[in-house]
Amino acid sequence: MPFAIVSSNNLKGTSMAIPKFKEMERAYGFEEVAIVPGDITVNPDQTNTELIIGNLKFPIPILASAMDAIVDPDFAIAMHKLGGLAVLNLDGVQARYEKPEEIIAKIAQAPDGEVTALLQKAYSEPIKDNLIGDRIQKVKKAGAVCAVSLIPATTKRLAPVAREAGADILVVQSTVTTARHISKSYRGLIFSELCDQLKMPVVVGNCVTYSAALELMRTGIDGLLVGIGPGAACTTREVLGVGVPQVTATMDCAAARDAYFKETGKYVSIITDGGIRTGSDLCKAFASGADAVMLGSILAQAKEAPGKGYNWGMSHPHPALPRGTRVKVGARTTLEQLLFGPTSVTGGTENFVGALKTCMGVCGALTVKDMHKARMVIAPSIKTEGKYFQAIQGLV
Repeated sequence: MPFAIVSSNNLKGTSMAIPKFKEMERAYGFEEVAIVPGDITVNPDQTNTELIIGNLKFPIPILASAMDAIVDPDFAIAMHKLGGLAVLNLDGVQARYEKPEEIIAKIAQAPDGEVTALLQKAYSEPIKDNLIGDRIQKVKKAGAVCAVSLIPATTKRLAPVAREAGADILVVQSTVTTARHISKSYRGLIFSELCDQLKMPVVVGNCVTYSAALELMRTGIDGLLVGIGPGAACTTREVLGVGVPQVTATMDCAAARDAYFKETGKYVSIITDGGIRTGSDLCKAFASGADAVMLGSILAQAKEAPGKGYNWGMSHPHPALPRGTRVKVGARTTLEQLLFGPTSVTGGTENFVGALKTCMGVCGALTVKDMHKARMVIAPSIKTEGKYFQAIQGLV
């Protein structure tokens, strides 16, 4: 069969529209943007960083992630005393073992090649209702607010147990959370029913898009976790390829929050979860529209954290498709110093509250909501511009 050869000359002067399979938009992470200072400044001591979730108020807008290497009852109590909120993982070792510190020590000491299998075995131990009650009661007896986390698969059974034990806030957390779920095998978790049943603040996550965020808010939730895969101990982006950089994800979900507030008068707190390494990242999260941030591996460095310098992803123990890794972060300082300083560290990895208050002051923001109005610019050179000597010394 003869072939037709078309010369490029034959195409001159023609205009051919090439159809696109799909459109892609540019998304931005913390390292690609910068905050523009305000036209007026405010004394940092006069700034108000208060966070409200449901009917509960917290002096600082920082949550400790529901990871076994970070939050146990003692850590939750310590976090409360400092003004923040720690979330206790009821799908983790605290609810599976009488002495969870023993299994945590084994996980921390295991060789790299054996740790995933050890985690999978450790997390196959059944969850015990009495341990849920014990852990929550320890936090409550110390006068602290108790927030607990469950995955959707265990929420229907264990949420009433947690509520009966005295939990104050329920966080329902999975890799990706939507208001609608399709399954042939079971009736999915209905958040509107859950909120009506529990009569307590419910925070759900994780989410990264405007439409999913708005649908979730319409179910009656009080807070939304934003972020898929940016955590230091998470490998979701490597395993599944899904996620949206945190600045764009936070801005889109914050837009949904504002639309929902105009629609109903109810304000749902946006909590940026993951990807924060330094004070600058934290400040950019608030300028992007966050009402709070959730920190993981940063707080795993606190001497009070049960992991003793290690952290691992919440989906790392998954029996079929682990999405996480164990990271060594080192137990290098106290929780108070991480949050409030004083610090002699120059890279922005301590005194996160101080960084936020100072940034708010520079932007002329008296409140976190004022901080939402700070102008931002796309600035991929923000960390390297003029930093020649830092670069050659390996500090950038």
